[in-house]
Amino acid sequence: MAGGSLAPTGVSKERAEHYQGRVTSYVIISCIVAAIGGSIFGYDIGISGGVTSMDGFLQKFFPTVLKNQKLAHENNYCKYNNQGLAAFTSSLYLAGLVASLVASPVTRKYGRRISIICGGMSFIIGATLNASAANLTMLLLGRIMLGVGIGFGNQAVPLYLSEMAPFRLRGGLNMLFQLATTLGIFSANMINYGTSKLEPWGWRLSLGLAAAPALVMTLGGIFVPETPNSLIERGSKEKGRKVLEKIRGTDNVHAELQDIIDASELANSIEHPFRNILEKRNRPQLVMAIFMPTFQILTGINSILFYAPVLFQSMGFGRNASLYSSALTGAVLASSTVVSILTVDRLGRRVLLIGGGIQMIVCQVTVAIILGVKFSSESELSKSFSAIVVLVICLFVAGFGWSWGPLGWTVPSEIFPLETRSAGQSITVAINLFFTFVIGQSFLSLLCAFKFGIFLFFAGWITVMTIFVYVFLPETKGVPIEEMIFVWRKHWFWKKIVPNYPDADETTVTQK
Repeated sequence: MAGGSLAPTGVSKERAEHYQGRVTSYVIISCIVAAIGGSIFGYDIGISGGVTSMDGFLQKFFPTVLKNQKLAHENNYCKYNNQGLAAFTSSLYLAGLVASLVASPVTRKYGRRISIICGGMSFIIGATLNASAANLTMLLLGRIMLGVGIGFGNQAVPLYLSEMAPFRLRGGLNMLFQLATTLGIFSANMINYGTSKLEPWGWRLSLGLAAAPALVMTLGGIFVPETPNSLIERGSKEKGRKVLEKIRGTDNVHAELQDIIDASELANSIEHPFRNILEKRNRPQLVMAIFMPTFQILTGINSILFYAPVLFQSMGFGRNASLYSSALTGAVLASSTVVSILTVDRLGRRVLLIGGGIQMIVCQVTVAIILGVKFSSESELSKSFSAIVVLVICLFVAGFGWSWGPLGWTVPSEIFPLETRSAGQSITVAINLFFTFVIGQSFLSLLCAFKFGIFLFFAGWITVMTIFVYVFLPETKGVPIEEMIFVWRKHWFWKKIVPNYPDADETTVTQK
């Protein structure tokens, strides 16, 4: 299709074929160190559910829940329904929502590394408060500081990875964030399994160990280089060029450098990124920044990961069996993320998202049918059906792990032009944490009200998001991050919305 003399959000022409460079050990090490920031997010997701099923923790902060749990005829679906307990889990994400919006100008003006460091330090403070909590106020204050850490980390780390990675491998390297998240979940589940035997103080160890990945994240933020995109945007063009040459392993970086310079010149002309992101030309990116994280949470994955021990106990599993089962789901999530890393830059984003969506729908419906037919409010599942439920939940987690888990972060972090990239990532994180908060706060009540229907509720949303991807998300595989504007101009729907500039050097290929 026709184009225009100057792309409004990025570069004037496509230069991808002129990009030079290779995958250097320098960029891989930098991406691995930065991606560890994802482990703090994962550790908290995994640790929360295990801690909230420990008697020592419940006795100190939520004795009513412990009392209800031990009632012989308590409704299985409702015995953990307590808004205070839900607030312990979800308060972190409300704080993270606010922090992610604050992190946007920090990340843009002072660089990605500063936000990574701020996130790590805040998380260390929160872990210390939680481990030493003497009352509920101190506990919730610690959760708020953890939220600040996650808000800054989730805002900066995906941007860092997308900007450092060579465009042909951007998907895989960006997914290191999700891999670190899943390893954090698995580590937390294993730690919970061990500390559950250390009653009544084991919960303190579980919460306190969150400081370990946060310390690595903080030190990593100090020692890794800043991205060339951020350096050039902030006026350090020569330093940015040197970093680009080092991470690409060649002096011939003119094409990529020119794209970054073009993008940074436009970025520096924008005084209010959040206002600019609302303009019509940025509509496709804004829609994805809102719907991708929304749909990621509405898969129901966080509910299963938050409350896996509680959920399995509600189904009649014993205390140790429930923690073991949740550790198993954590291991499945981590291993399936590796599958995504190995395939995303060959198969593309759309194939994984649609395939994973179909797999998750089948699993959610299967679990709902089993629980609806074989499990009542008072009875427990038989051992054989319990095993089937765990197997199907693991298949659900695997489907999420190679699709919406990593790609829910990867796609939004790679589609924005430089001038709105930090603001766009803040919106993505804020939306993600908002819906994480909503689901975290309401899941126990929804489980009590919907019973097995909760799984059908999430299956319905997965159906909607799978159709959304098929219709509205273009393929971003192999597209340089500063040339992403051309993808929207070739899409059958978005080209009607993104301004058309007749003289731009574009191809006529139309994508779905």
